[in-house]
Amino acid sequence: MTETVLITGATAGIGAEFARQYAARGCDLVLVARASGPLEETARALRARWRVGVETISADLLDDDGLARVLARLRTGDRPEDRHAPGGTDGSAAAAGEPAPVTVLVNNAGYGLVRPFADNELDDELRHLRIHVEVPLALSHAALQSMRPRRSGTIITVASVAGFTPRGTYGAAKAAMISFSRWANLTYGREGVRVTAVCPGFVHTEFHQRMGADKTSVPGFLWLDAGLVVREALHDTAAGKAVCIPSVRYKVITALARVAPSSLVARLAQRGR
Repeated sequence: MTETVLITGATAGIGAEFARQYAARGCDLVLVARASGPLEETARALRARWRVGVETISADLLDDDGLARVLARLRTGDRPEDRHAPGGTDGSAAAAGEPAPVTVLVNNAGYGLVRPFADNELDDELRHLRIHVEVPLALSHAALQSMRPRRSGTIITVASVAGFTPRGTYGAAKAAMISFSRWANLTYGREGVRVTAVCPGFVHTEFHQRMGADKTSVPGFLWLDAGLVVREALHDTAAGKAVCIPSVRYKVITALARVAPSSLVARLAQRGR
């Protein structure tokens, strides 16, 4: 069966790279992003190059209606009437014209706040927390309703090495998703659903420009290519790992962060993804 992969934040950076690499594997895609123009442009390019099916959902995941539409798409196929709908030779919902159930969820949407916690408006911090914790948890919950009955599925959440460091509310949010992924992979892995938190360091994407961070202060050797990040993520997910830390350099850095003084680690991690 062809995989159907739903990716949030799918038009740029790591999300767009996930879309390219899954399309290259012949997977159908459901792309989610706020801006409809870039979303449709991305979809057209993927269809033309890899001849895969690409659905699009233009939705702001911080908006209740937008989130509800994505949740509804993830729940397609989780009801008995969806799984056994009449209308095709095999009695399947897909044969009756129903969208294929999502078999892979990639939680990638997110952004950073450049100022420290107390310098931000509380509403900004709460929205930041929602996009990095509440939204991926909601999407993962919906995906599991469809994946568990099939005893098959994959949930990937783009976290960060910041989740292993004292790095403000961004690091705290990512630490929450790393912890959740570890638990969920143990719990739902027994039912055939793999759950992985991908924890990159600095990656050449639009992420830092959008948050207004200064990239020049980061040594060149610390920057990763999005292609490498996604390749390692897919490899480690297929191997059943709950946590993926792309590249040897960041595996070493993360190990050192566990034993180095917190004050030093916090300074080094200040602007990391």
